Amino acid sequence: MASLYAKRSGDRTYWYLREMARVDGKPTMVSERYLGTAAEIASAVESGQDAVMPQRSRHLAFGAVAAGWRVLERLGVTGIIDAVTGPDPRGAGVSRGTYLVLAALGRLVEPGSKAGFADWWKSTAADRFTRIPAAALDHRRFWDAMHSITVEQLAEVERRVAVAMVEQYALEVRSLALDMTNFATYIDTANARAPIAQRGKAKQKRADLRLVGLGLVVTRDGGIPLVSHPYPGNRPDVTQFTTMVDQLVGRYHAIAPGVGLDAPGELTVVFDAGQNSQENFTHFASTGLHFVGSIPPSDCPDLLEVSGTARRVVDGERFGKLTAFQRRREVYGRKYRVILTHSPNLHAKQSQGFDQSLSKAGARLRELAARLERGRTRRAREAVEREIEEICHDTWVRRVIVWTLTGDDPKGLRLTWHIDITVRASLEREQFGKRVLVTTRDAWSIAEVVAAYRSQSDAEFAFRQLKDPHVVSFSPMYHWTDHNIRVHVFTCVLALQIAHLMRREAGRAGLHLSVRALLDQLAGIGETVLIYPAAAGVGRPKVRRMLTETTPDQDRLASIFQLDRYAPAT
Repeated sequence: MASLYAKRSGDRTYWYLREMARVDGKPTMVSERYLGTAAEIASAVESGQDAVMPQRSRHLAFGAVAAGWRVLERLGVTGIIDAVTGPDPRGAGVSRGTYLVLAALGRLVEPGSKAGFADWWKSTAADRFTRIPAAALDHRRFWDAMHSITVEQLAEVERRVAVAMVEQYALEVRSLALDMTNFATYIDTANARAPIAQRGKAKQKRADLRLVGLGLVVTRDGGIPLVSHPYPGNRPDVTQFTTMVDQLVGRYHAIAPGVGLDAPGELTVVFDAGQNSQENFTHFASTGLHFVGSIPPSDCPDLLEVSGTARRVVDGERFGKLTAFQRRREVYGRKYRVILTHSPNLHAKQSQGFDQSLSKAGARLRELAARLERGRTRRAREAVEREIEEICHDTWVRRVIVWTLTGDDPKGLRLTWHIDITVRASLEREQFGKRVLVTTRDAWSIAEVVAAYRSQSDAEFAFRQLKDPHVVSFSPMYHWTDHNIRVHVFTCVLALQIAHLMRREAGRAGLHLSVRALLDQLAGIGETVLIYPAAAGVGRPKVRRMLTETTPDQDRLASIFQLDRYAPAT
């Protein structure tokens, strides 16, 4: 038993540490250690405390990058790319597939340039669990990897990744949604090395920039992209439809054996009216695929004239007061099942939006009428008529606003106009809240067809995610050649696949989060590195790593994505 023992010498007290034990049954001192005076003991204690305190610490990103890496490992994407592209002739320590996978991981977590990738990598804990040092991630290595993979190899990699996703995550692929969009780039007008980037109708309202088009086919089960198709941004979406469908049929033959599909006719593709054309419907019929699409209500005056009493509530629990009726009708030369639906919510929104359009048009017409009244125009009658027609260019506005322009010479021109309330009421009764669906699925209930069509939002959500500047983003894109843009699109779509697989996995565990919210939660799981001085000032500093404090939701995410596999050893 140890105890402190004091000895006095003159005016000073000295302390010893004694160890007592029984020897032959008698208490005996077996050791005695001199500790010093009280002041000396206090100094030693303070020095000891200093020795166990870290000199400095570093905070590293861990949760989001580890979760993304785990999904990429589970799919074996690096191995797929390396198997398709063959051995790296450069003999680099990091394979071609690894560089492309890391590019996708960067798009997922922290979109940025390849030149800044190594610096970002240093700010994460990924070098510890991936064994990939930042020194191997020079931006020129990424460019070499991108240059060395062909477009044909990219297509094969995408096919194999799609098969791996279906097999590893048991995706339901019998119903898919197809949609297309475009992305603005900052490629110089004089750059002739990127023919895929062309000026066209920009969906981001940037008519001054060159565009890259992208089509996606995604699952209704989580919105996971299975097929992607980049194309020049000046081509209308409708012209790319047949190419997308053919790619989907090819992808079906690769996926079918693993999920028990016997024929293409078991697949149903959902698309919107933007893909409608005689050629597309004819081509689709030749594939044997089923579809759910839509046609503009204005193209179906016979359906719009049917009384509302013919409609019945579809499914009150799922769709509220949505009503519908159906019949067979010719569409693009073939008889199909068509369903007219009416949504009170859509009706109210369209009515409100139309009133806003009327208000804007009315304000411009009033301003023009006042200007003409003051005689403040030198334009000919034809020019003024063109301006009025431009103000009333919207089809519905043109039906409701009635205008008259009198006079022949500029100073004598006068404009009068009014809103025809009767026509507006007729238009609202005829058009508002209505949608016309067309399908080859004759055996499905109306509710099943409506649910399938609404899954189109899964593809639209995928595009919105790619336009999020913070995570899983197409931009910024620092590439100026056709080939590198196509590889960039591949890494962006791969990042989107990983993000939506993660969101789906978390949702199935009861955590229903958006992609950004999910990655934000994971980003909150950090790794702290504590750096201690070397013993006696000799040798290398000692390092201890630990994860930061977490919330209950972060604990659940850590369990879902098995982050303990990548966490520092305790």
